[in-house]
Amino acid sequence: MEKVAQRCIVCELERSDGIAICEQFICQKCEQEMVNTDVQDEKYPFFIHQMRRIWLRKDA
Repeated sequence: MEKVAQRCIVCELERSDGIAICEQFICQKCEQEMVNTDVQDEKYPFFIHQMRRIWLRKDA
């Protein structure tokens, strides 16, 4: 089975490996980075902002 590239809601790049949350795609690279990011890390608020987009698109 061939994987189809999808646009990641976090990095906005086309990737084929990742997960879907509420029909929104998160690439494997971003997923791993988010899981391993400490809440004190400067990139944490960016991930929160990008994840909120999932619910904004769902309710739109």
